[in-house]
Amino acid sequence: MSDQGEIWIGLDTGGTFTDAVALTAGRRILASAKALTTHWDLSVGLGAAIRAVIAKLPAAVRRGHISLVSVSTTLATNAVVESRFSPICTLLIGFDEQMLERSGLPRAGGVLVRVGGGHEATGEESAPLDEAAIDAAVLSHAPQVEAFAVAALFSVRNPAHERRARERIRALSDKSVTCSYELSSQLDAPKRALTAALNARLTPQIRHLLEALRRVLEQEAVSAPIMVVRGDGTLIRAEVALEYPVETVLSGPAASVVGAGFLTELADFAVADMGGTTTDVAIVAGGRPVVRPEGAVVGGWRTMVKAIDVRTCGLGGDSEVYFDREAQLRVGPRRVMPLSLLATQFPEVLGALRKLGASERLVPYAGRFALRNPGRDPGEQLDRIERRIWEGLADSPRPLGEVARTTVGVEAVRRLVDRGLATLAAFTPTDALHVLGRQQGWAVEAARLGATVLAMEERNARARAQAETAESLAERIYQQVVREATRVVLECALAHDPGVEASHGRWGALGPLLEAVVGGRHFSQLLDAGIALATPLVAIGAPAHAYYPEVARRLRARLVVPDHAAVCNAVGAVAGIVSETCEILVNQPELNLFRVHDPAGNRDYGTVDDALEHARRVSRELALAAARRAGASEPHVETSVTERRARAGPSSEIDYVAEAVVRSRATGRPATGCEM
Repeated sequence: MSDQGEIWIGLDTGGTFTDAVALTAGRRILASAKALTTHWDLSVGLGAAIRAVIAKLPAAVRRGHISLVSVSTTLATNAVVESRFSPICTLLIGFDEQMLERSGLPRAGGVLVRVGGGHEATGEESAPLDEAAIDAAVLSHAPQVEAFAVAALFSVRNPAHERRARERIRALSDKSVTCSYELSSQLDAPKRALTAALNARLTPQIRHLLEALRRVLEQEAVSAPIMVVRGDGTLIRAEVALEYPVETVLSGPAASVVGAGFLTELADFAVADMGGTTTDVAIVAGGRPVVRPEGAVVGGWRTMVKAIDVRTCGLGGDSEVYFDREAQLRVGPRRVMPLSLLATQFPEVLGALRKLGASERLVPYAGRFALRNPGRDPGEQLDRIERRIWEGLADSPRPLGEVARTTVGVEAVRRLVDRGLATLAAFTPTDALHVLGRQQGWAVEAARLGATVLAMEERNARARAQAETAESLAERIYQQVVREATRVVLECALAHDPGVEASHGRWGALGPLLEAVVGGRHFSQLLDAGIALATPLVAIGAPAHAYYPEVARRLRARLVVPDHAAVCNAVGAVAGIVSETCEILVNQPELNLFRVHDPAGNRDYGTVDDALEHARRVSRELALAAARRAGASEPHVETSVTERRARAGPSSEIDYVAEAVVRSRATGRPATGCEM
């Protein structure tokens, strides 16, 4: 079958919607569809989106022609941010107490076991590996944990102890094992240990997603390889993603960047992706997203995962709108179900909202509702207050004030929401757009009543004689979202200019001008001063059409809202390439001895040329093998050498190679079912 006859399906599981697109392998978009994300069972939302997009395809090119399925997901990112982890045991080989504390692992939780062993910076063994301690740890902890992580001192210079530890674990247990040297070639053992531990703890979440996707594809008679988007926007086979799920952290934002480049064909731009939960902003230069070299920072954890440099804020269409204790209007960062959507699914909610809108006095937490998620069983994991709240919930919405009468009770509800056991509904920017007539599709009356109740809440808090109209409050919310969206684009752009970026929320000398830009105000009556974004601003996500024309006006930017902007992440999920990089270090531990730190075992040479030749060959072979394993078809490899030279002495004019890094990058398009 030719490329033009193949169909590729791209999927994105977001906080609110699961999106699906169908493309020809020649990269023409044939159809797109959306379905609500079902957090309690991802297969329900995935199945609905896949069936909807397949139904839009011509009958002659439906299931039998689908040769590739690729998915981006916020699952790993959200799990890290919310600290929702599976129990693991981490073996730390050669670590002392200070290194353990620096890793952050005690704060991350899980079982930690220090084991004798490790290597020197030159690759020689510093102490024998204590295999008896490894065996004892596995036999003791395997029944209580779901995975193991292994990190050894200087394993990037010699991985022998990590590999041997994995052999012992696999001999005694069937639990998955993550080795730190496979996730990063950089020094800094504590940070590698944390990355390995996060990887092990994320494995069950990614497994559940991929199992759900496979079930749906089987039901739809689709037999095609599955790819997953990494945090840097490249693709890996589902089987590889299961081994290294931490690499899918920031998968969703990465897919949005790749999709934006595909849809616009621009090489240099800023991209802003506003979804239901967050707004993500990134910079693309020369056709490639700017990547954070030191590793992604997610939820306060600094990892060694290669990922795009993205600014994220808790601002989305489904962000909770509320008044704080000082009666100040707030938007986010928590996500809730919009009232307009809730009333579409449960029309009886309208009666409760009408009653509230007609009353003079409001009950606590008016206009907010809570309900159980279908098919969820909390088991024995609830504390006393959570258990009481859970038993007070139903499968249909109940007013929050009836379920939880105190702040402590409300916090218990939020914990149930965080665990995926319950859903909280309240007024959101999506509701505000329905009130203003700038978005349609759900229950406008519920949105208007929700705004009325919120305005009454502010009136009571400020002791005013009259409440604001629903339209006026909705416009205030719209303006606040625009301000925050403008702010995050500015912060992302300025972060690439050291010394100019915001520090602790302050702009420095540029503060008055930048605040005027964010607020859409004139900086001066006599000076036409402002900020102009030097690259186009690409806005994607379902709310992009509503907010970003005004954001672009304030930033004096050329706005590009591409066709299919609402499903851009799903496009990016299938538009990426497979890319694998292998780095081999060559150094000189003693005069005229050049050591190649080969993963298969260190090799010593008498000349730098021989050492570099070996390193080039190994790095090319390993990069090509990794690319094929990751799912690349006919990968192409490029190799470069970065040398650090030193002089033979203070007065010598002769320099020599003190250290070199040989880097090979293998890239290729994903292999499809027609090539397997």
